[in-house]
Amino acid sequence: MTSAIASLGLQRDRFLGFVERRVHDRAQAEDILQAAYARAIDRQAALRDDESATAWFFRILRNAIIDHYRHHAVEGRTFEPWTPEHDPEAAPFNEAPPNTCRCLAGAIDRIHPNYREVIQQVDLDESPLGDFARRSGITAGNAAVRSHRAHQALRKQLLECCGACARTSCLDCTCDHTAAHQG
Repeated sequence: MTSAIASLGLQRDRFLGFVERRVHDRAQAEDILQAAYARAIDRQAALRDDESATAWFFRILRNAIIDHYRHHAVEGRTFEPWTPEHDPEAAPFNEAPPNTCRCLAGAIDRIHPNYREVIQQVDLDESPLGDFARRSGITAGNAAVRSHRAHQALRKQLLECCGACARTSCLDCTCDHTAAHQG
């Protein structure tokens, strides 16, 4: 079976083309293919003697592509609530609209350092989530989960501090805590 797994490497261009036609991005296709090769090596015991290694690997590739799209759907739902409703070029974070809650900086300071780091790098500095994952030495999926949990922790801190004001994303602050909690 090891030779069957090794023979999959000889079909790399064929497999890459298969993935690339489905994700429409060469770099993502490369990543998916590499992950599928790793999965095939991990699961080589599941390859039956009477089964074609190529057909078996195509099933692994299809599942990897499905996982890729699921991840993007989850990532979209995770970041959707945090998408700015204003033009980010017109009002970057440090030049936020005048009624933006000043409690935000203090709330960010009160969350776990790992969560603070992802909020700072991905949301405030606008670094791609994949870059954050690589710099942090974690998987893209782990980075997405960390980002989601960071947003939940930040929301919790803002609700504790500002109450109802935080439910409107703190873009039209009406809480009385803005002066008391400036970070």
